Amino acid sequence: MSGPFDDWTNDDLAALIAGHPLAWVVTRGERFRATPLPILLERDADGAPVGLIGHFGRSNPQIEAVRADPHALFLFQGPHRYISPAMAGRADWGPTWNYAVARIEAEIALDTALNDEAVARLIAAMERDRPEPWTADQLGARYDALIRHIVAFRARITHIDARFKLGQDETNTVFDTILAHLGDDPLAGWMRRMDRRER
Repeated sequence: MSGPFDDWTNDDLAALIAGHPLAWVVTRGERFRATPLPILLERDADGAPVGLIGHFGRSNPQIEAVRADPHALFLFQGPHRYISPAMAGRADWGPTWNYAVARIEAEIALDTALNDEAVARLIAAMERDRPEPWTADQLGARYDALIRHIVAFRARITHIDARFKLGQDETNTVFDTILAHLGDDPLAGWMRRMDRRER
């Protein structure tokens, strides 16, 4: 951790991915390929991030790129917004952009035996806040036909570079003025979460 924007915890990263699970999955080969996919984070017994789980559509040509080279980038983007000097309450203040992002390097292992688990876990995560969560059981006979059209994967995390640039370097007055302008914008919640300063 080298600065205020890099001062994050495993729980912060997990919350970012859980709240914004659609990641660009980027692979290399003769050319770069990228697919936006919903991704779940896996953590070990101590809470450390160790893996990512998801699935490709079976017809996605990126699968062949993964078979040739399993190294991939997973790019997660949380809430972000341009911050105008007017929002800071100071005309002599430089505009900036606040954001929460994570760049994760991982090695993908394709595994169709993981299809059922990957889909069940994704559905459970996405439906968790609904009063009556939908389950794949409701597909009935269609489930077997649909599940054959995906290739699940588990990716072992090899490096994490997350950055939460959320006003940590602002004065208390500027920080609070920006928050007041943001109101209930999701970015405001993340600014409060990552504010480590004593007040």
